[in-house]
Amino acid sequence: MTRQQRLVALAGNPNAGKSALFNALTGARQKIANYPGVTVERKAGRMYSPAGEPIELVDLPGSYSLDPSSPDEEVTRKVVMGEFEGETQPDSLIIVIDAANIEQHLVFAQELLSLGLPTVIALNMVDLAERDGLVLDPAALSEALGVPVIPTVAVRRKGLDELRAALASLDGAPAREPRPSIGLTERRVSAEAIADAAILSETATRRLHAHLDRVLLNPWIGPVILAGILFFVFQAVFAWATPFADALEGAVAWLSQLVTANMGPGLVRDIITEAVLAGVGSVVVFLPQIVILFAFILVMEATGYMARAAFLMDRMMSFVGLSGRSFIPLLSSFACAIPGIMATRSIADPKDRLTTILVAPLMTCSARLPVYAVIIAAFIPRQSVGPGIGLQGLVLFLLYVAGIIGAMVVALVLRRSVTKGAGSGFIMELPKYQWPQLKDLAIGLWQRAWIFLRRAGTIIFIATALLWVLLSFPKAGPGESQVDASIAGKIGSAIHVVVEPIGFNRDIAMSLVPAMAAREVAVSSLGTIYAVDSDDEDETAEAVTASVAARWSLPTALAFLAWFVFAPQCVSTIAVARRETNSWKWPTFMVVYLFALAYVFAGITYWSAVALGL
Repeated sequence: MTRQQRLVALAGNPNAGKSALFNALTGARQKIANYPGVTVERKAGRMYSPAGEPIELVDLPGSYSLDPSSPDEEVTRKVVMGEFEGETQPDSLIIVIDAANIEQHLVFAQELLSLGLPTVIALNMVDLAERDGLVLDPAALSEALGVPVIPTVAVRRKGLDELRAALASLDGAPAREPRPSIGLTERRVSAEAIADAAILSETATRRLHAHLDRVLLNPWIGPVILAGILFFVFQAVFAWATPFADALEGAVAWLSQLVTANMGPGLVRDIITEAVLAGVGSVVVFLPQIVILFAFILVMEATGYMARAAFLMDRMMSFVGLSGRSFIPLLSSFACAIPGIMATRSIADPKDRLTTILVAPLMTCSARLPVYAVIIAAFIPRQSVGPGIGLQGLVLFLLYVAGIIGAMVVALVLRRSVTKGAGSGFIMELPKYQWPQLKDLAIGLWQRAWIFLRRAGTIIFIATALLWVLLSFPKAGPGESQVDASIAGKIGSAIHVVVEPIGFNRDIAMSLVPAMAAREVAVSSLGTIYAVDSDDEDETAEAVTASVAARWSLPTALAFLAWFVFAPQCVSTIAVARRETNSWKWPTFMVVYLFALAYVFAGITYWSAVALGL
């Protein structure tokens, strides 16, 4: 194919400033279309050399590797390799590097340089790098890479003339012999050495951040630190929340006593005391635990540690066929599986994405926290097992770990069977370390607290009120238990036949059905059941814990915890999975396998506990 003018491709990592440089070089002389066969935008424009020669400039999609993991990266590979039908390989490359993230961007730059095409490096955004305390030596960088390196500030049109001149000097230069591209690990080591050699000066803050990354991202030390942080979080959830939870508990008890003292017996008083205060109130008192959990998550996000945790998890997740790209959606699922499943849209590989959707409900969402808290408070003594280590917090930590291990094992099985396929790589920009803004934290905590309270006032209230109606009618005869006589009691007796082999009593059987609306409804359901079945009008969350401790055996309680590690029990999650997969096939598969795991592991837990004489 004969070409009338030179073709130059603009390549580099995402967020390197390529588009700004492309716009500065071409101005309004641009045309936009799609590459043949894919819905990836093709931006081409005309620039001119210092001698007035027209040059066609193509802005390639941001990429991390020539081993593609997305349609964008596939396009970049095909263009620079000359593999697109009807298009020839570029005559030259401009590789754009973010000066502030030079080490990371040099990893992909080395892979592009191995192609042997005449190349010039645009060291972009040098002003921002210098503002952050980093001054680089372009000459040293040029010597190490063997190609011209031009400092640029695209948005201010600085360095453009020098870039055009360097590009003109490549006109007619023969392509170098392509050399085998070294592996990713070797390129990372080389990039670190090249970047260190090119640094003229660096502030103490930047050096501190670099030292932090060497520790926090260390493949051996980093995971230990991450585990320690998570362990501390779950200790804090119990230890720090206790006084606030006790205050809320006292407020609910006071309201219950106030209603009882000022209202005569009747249907309205029963609804308020048994459905609202005993049911919904028993869930609301766990707001402090949820706020503390979210506070730690928000702090990790705001400081920049969350992205580094994703890198740490990438190594472990690669063993089960996933990548670090799945970590952020799965971590979001600790709050709620719904945004976690929606966040899988960022995963390019369809089988990685499907696997992540299918295992997201195994992450221990905040809705499970009230369930865990009630059972732990009822059966696990509040005692220390070491300096600053509470037994209740340790058990909570182990439940979260159980969910993570379960998700990883299921992912491994899925990637070897129904979602079989090659694993994808994972590279992402690491944000700068920074102190979290108190205002932003306060807004984030308020939003999440409001979501929880809104669920308590809508979904949980409706499910609890419906259960109360089923528990209250028909009325029991003289000497007969109200629960035994009620519609809910009869439904619970029918379900009890199925769950009795795994140690569940009828109370649990009755609570499982309304808990399909939201997991924490299990707690409000138990509160309502025991309020209806009790002569004590003051059936608060503390009384629910006492009732559970009195009526359940330890094997039953452990089996109940095991059930909630795996059971889906959230209609909203199932609906979102249906929308994201555009099919009922995978949500149905998800529900079936999760209920099967819940039943099997609850049974194993119960039978083992009984065999051990617990």
